[in-house]
Amino acid sequence: MGNIGPMEILLIAIVALLLFGAGRISDIGKGLGQGIKNFKQGLKEAEELDAPKKPEQLPPATPPASPPRET
Repeated sequence: MGNIGPMEILLIAIVALLLFGAGRISDIGKGLGQGIKNFKQGLKEAEELDAPKKPEQLPPATPPASPPRET
């Protein structure tokens, strides 16, 4: 008990086909695909917002000019 084999999956697919029809099942598949795509896109956008931004590259610092020495 608890093992789902190929015959059980085939039976579930046939029952789903009889209940919903071929057109409705394709609409459900299309909707699931779009939902997964939007979910992945949202994760990517959230990751980009949360990622720490790199500090801007500053030009190398030049040493300060020393005042002329009096001798």
